[in-house]
Amino acid sequence: MLNIHRISKTFNAGTVNEKRALSGLELHLQEGDFVTVIGGNGAGKSTMLNAIAGTWFVDEGSILIDGIDVTRLPEHKRAAYLGRVFQDPMTGTAASMQIEENLALASRRGKRRSLRIGITAKERERYREQLQILELGLENRLTTGVGLLSGGQRQALTLLMATLRKPKLLLLDEHTAALDPKTAAKVLEATDKIVGKDNLTTIMITHNMKDAIVHGNRLVMMHEGHIIYDVSGEEKKKLTVSDLFRKFEEASGSEFANDRMMLA
Repeated sequence: MLNIHRISKTFNAGTVNEKRALSGLELHLQEGDFVTVIGGNGAGKSTMLNAIAGTWFVDEGSILIDGIDVTRLPEHKRAAYLGRVFQDPMTGTAASMQIEENLALASRRGKRRSLRIGITAKERERYREQLQILELGLENRLTTGVGLLSGGQRQALTLLMATLRKPKLLLLDEHTAALDPKTAAKVLEATDKIVGKDNLTTIMITHNMKDAIVHGNRLVMMHEGHIIYDVSGEEKKKLTVSDLFRKFEEASGSEFANDRMMLA
């Protein structure tokens, strides 16, 4: 479903601020893979997601989604293949609109526009069914303004909106990092349900090593713009946080130094 072949990206090339963010990165995902990605500051995690999404073009290499070469496609054209949830719960929804209106926008994305106004009873019933998956009681608040929801509720709604059209690839960029632990656990639970129900191919960046181990069927560790550790299946299930620290030091030749991840 995703083939990343030796992509590289350098920012501010030829200046004193030159930064090589990705260095010959290679990553291949099968349909239904749920990959968690960890790494220290500047490892290239978000740069990789932005490269996949087309936020910027890579300098070298290629990116294929479901066999389609999107390497030179602009961001708005790649959006047809992707669902994405960012770290900030406020960025994925329209605060001035109702819950059902936000869902309608997401549901109709990419479809032909018509003169028909409003949301049909059939659409409304579908939204209720989808919202029940979140177990937040939002199915009974369809006409509530999104600006009145908590950060966790908005992030859960954003997740649902990103997956309504069943994207070929779901990108989760630390989508629980801004939430308190209890709310983050609830959103991750909803993530597992939605990804599992639709067998969505997913990449989830996280700073929480425990979450990286518990969720998904595969774990990838990045360092200095490339992958230094890739584990899946039973081996992944048996991992501990201590194992990940040791693996990082073995693969990178340096001590793991990321206070945020260690505290998590």
